[in-house]
Order: sequence, then structure tokens, then C-alpha cells
Amino acid sequence: MLAALLLALTLFGQTPDAQGRRPGGQQTPGQQPTTTTTTQTQPGSQTGTGQRPPQERPSPVPEETPVITHHSITVGGKELHYTATVGMMPLKNRDGETEARIFFMAYTLDGVSDRQKRPLTFSFNGGPGSASVWLHMGALGPRRVPMNPDGTMPAPPYHLVDNEYTWLDQSDLVFIDPVGTGYSRALRPEVASRFFSLQGDIESVGEFIRMYLTRSERWTSPLFLAGESYGTTRASALSGYLIGRGIAFNGIVLISTIMNFETTDFASGNDLPYVMYLPSYAATAWYHKKLPRDMQAKSVQKVVAEAEEWAANDYTLALEKGDRLSGSERQETINKLARFTGIDTKFIDNANLRVSLNFFRKELLRDEKRSIGRLDARFKGYDSSYVTAGPDFDASEAAIRPPYTSTFNNYIRQELGFKSDLEYYILGGGIGPWNWGTNNGYVDTSVALRTAMAQNPYLKIFVAMGYYDMATPHFAVQYTLHHISLDPGLLKNFSTGYYEAGHMMYIDEKQLGKLRGDVRKFIDESQAK
Repeated sequence: MLAALLLALTLFGQTPDAQGRRPGGQQTPGQQPTTTTTTQTQPGSQTGTGQRPPQERPSPVPEETPVITHHSITVGGKELHYTATVGMMPLKNRDGETEARIFFMAYTLDGVSDRQKRPLTFSFNGGPGSASVWLHMGALGPRRVPMNPDGTMPAPPYHLVDNEYTWLDQSDLVFIDPVGTGYSRALRPEVASRFFSLQGDIESVGEFIRMYLTRSERWTSPLFLAGESYGTTRASALSGYLIGRGIAFNGIVLISTIMNFETTDFASGNDLPYVMYLPSYAATAWYHKKLPRDMQAKSVQKVVAEAEEWAANDYTLALEKGDRLSGSERQETINKLARFTGIDTKFIDNANLRVSLNFFRKELLRDEKRSIGRLDARFKGYDSSYVTAGPDFDASEAAIRPPYTSTFNNYIRQELGFKSDLEYYILGGGIGPWNWGTNNGYVDTSVALRTAMAQNPYLKIFVAMGYYDMATPHFAVQYTLHHISLDPGLLKNFSTGYYEAGHMMYIDEKQLGKLRGDVRKFIDESQAK
């Protein structure tokens, strides 16, 4: 989310200096201070060679030794023994100077006869500004955070359980925290801004993958990417970036996808998001029992299908007409919107047929004095006022943040043995303003994904979508995939899964099981010759 996803985080957090110190001079355990050596000369002095001495660079920053521990869990009645490796990967410039460290957690299955043939999956979350903890401890890793069965927050204190749905029985796993997330930091503030950009993010994570393949000698393993939210933006862009550097993937798992940002930006003059969100509005209204009786009697799948059909045709045309819409056409559109959304016709009329996400989240349950979540619209929030235009907070994010934060901080120290006094930036706080690299346009990394698929026709893509996801609505994902301009012969490389949950469908245990089953099949098929 988020797991978990805040698509435009602009929170700025302080970074440690080159010695790993936080403001106030506290040094991170396990890091040795570096020293800078300078040579003083008198003005005009020369060396014995007749040349002025070059300015000496700071001494190289010493690398930390990864922490390695050994564990076992039981999955499907079979005991799995595995090795956990936790550490920092240095990112160096062309002069060999370390500019940042990327924190990672890797799990490799023990007893593998030929490591080169075992699949390897790189995983990250989104934000930008989110650590990899959500996929790591919600779905993929060997340990997970148990929520209530429907995904709601349990009472504290929180704990971990063995993850019977882990991907480790099929693939080794590497969880990456990009610079500014988790424990990953730029060593100097003046270079940090380069990493806080779409292009800088792609290049740095791409360099991490290259370094990991090299140091772990995994260049010939079957390779996979798993990204969530902005992590799907990163994954699709990485696929195009790395194929140009000789790194081809067998498969990419896109969970709660956003590649074309025009589909979700409620900007003046951009009517596309109103169309893209309507099926998610319909699913959410159905879940909260706000639709007419005949619609409530249908399954959520049938309600969504009807909403998609109307949104892609009559609703799109009505919005395109603008003020050329006749009075009768306008009223018919209002009535249909009310039928699919559960929103009052007068409100829709006053909104000029365009109900933005914040309006919908506040209006749907206003009569109950509740708002609904963004990451998962099944969740209800308690606002300070019942007459405001939008919710005070995201009830779904509020439900997951404490359990994942507390359990991770305990897990990394107690079970994996990695000690640090740095704050683990779980979602925000570690990055500055994000540079999207666009000029009066929208980010669209589906172009890079198309490039990767055109150059590597064996690349398979699995797209997981939640009906109640209001951050990356499923209809917007469909729209992007249908406008990727791929050769028809490559369209068979796509497969999809729909889940009766939100952005982080895996917090719902039933949907977690379904996701694991879908991914198991996908990983097997992606390696078929």
C-alpha cells in the first residue's frame, strides 16, 4: 500500500550524514566513521614533478557486512529451511564514490542444488516514499502480519505469524527499499534530490538489481519483479530500462497498478478519471448496500460489468459533449450515475455530473456520519465534521500502519539481528519533493513496458486488481493495458486477477490465498519453454 500508495508524497525527512549520524551527532551502530585527509601547501608551491598536487578525495566509505541468519517454516505441510541476508548495498558514482546505500532483505531457500536455475524475485512497494514492508510482511515473505480476517486492524499489541502463503517455496526473494525509504539513505543532502525523481529512482533501483545479480552470482536465474502501486510504475519502467542493459525478466507481477497517471488525475479539463473511477464507485456502493434493490441483488462482478459498459459508452459521450448536452440527456445521465453510485441526484447535478474521489468518499455514507477509505473503500472513518467536502484521513491506511510498523521494527532486530537507531521510514518522511520529469504532460511508463515486451517476447505480465481500490482503480488499469499498442501476438502474455478487496488485497486472508494461487500458476507458466 501501500501497499501500500500515496502517489505524490512530498514529505521531507532529514538524512544522516556520511557517518550515518542523525541530527545531534548520534552514530548508527555498526558503522565506522570515515575521515577526510587534506594536504596543506603554501600558495604557489609545487610537487617534485612540477605539478600542483591534486585535491584529495574523502576516504572510501567502508561497506557494512550483511547480517546472515538461518530459519525454518512449514508451508503446505513441508518444512522449508532458508537463509535471511540483511544489509546495505552501496550505490557509487562513476568515480567510485559511494553516494547512497540501499537497504535490502533477501531470503534464499537452503538445500538448492543449482542456485542458477532457481527463480529470483525482486520486490518493492510504492509511494513514492514507501518501504518494501507491505508486500514483504503482508504477502511474499516467510513471516507476515495477521490482520482480522477481513483486513481490519486487530487490537494491539501486534505480532507475526509464519506465512503459509509465502512465495519462498517457488522463488528466492529480495526486498528493496529505494533511497529515502526504510533505512536507505543518500550520504549527502546535495545528491539526495537526484534519487527523488522518476528517472533517478529507476536508475538507482536498476543499479541495485545489477549489483545484486553480480555479487550473488545469479545472472542466469529466472528473474521476476513484483511491485505494488507506484512500485508498478517503477517495475514497468525498470523492465524497459534494464532490457537495454541486457537484463531480461521472465515475469512481472503488478499489484494495484498505475502506469498512466492521466487516468487518475482529477484535473480541470481531464474527464478521463470520472469514467475510470465509476466502476469502483459502483462496487463500493454495492458493498455498503447503497444501490437500488435490483442492483444489490446482483453479484459485485455483475454490478461492475454493467458500470464498465455504461461508463465506457454513454457516460464518456455525455462528458465529451460538455454544455452541448441536452436537458433530457443530462437528466438521464444524472439518474444513471445515481443508480450506479448511490449518490443523491441533486448532489450529482450540483457536481456537474463529475463526482471526484474525495466527494464520493465523503458523500456515500454521509447519512451514517462516516467516510470511506481510499486504499480500501470497505473501511469506514470517523471525521471531525460531517459537513466537510472530503474525509479527514484514510481509514484504510490508518488501520494497517500501526501493525506493520511495530512488527517490522521488532522483527528486524529480534529475528533478523539487524541493529540500527535510524528511523525506518515505512511510508513518507524520508524523501523530498518528487521530480516526475514531465513538462505539461502525464507520466506513462506503459511505454517502457511495451518496449520490454517487444524486445523480450517471452516476458509475461500478471496484473492483480482490487474492486474496492480507490487509489489505483481497476478500470483505469484496463484502459492502460488496452492502449499499450502491443502486437496482438504479445497480448497473450498478459493475465489478470480480480479480488474482492482493496489496494492491498492481501490483508484480507481469503484474498491473500487467492492471490497466492494466481501467482503460483503465473510463476510456473512464465518459466515454461
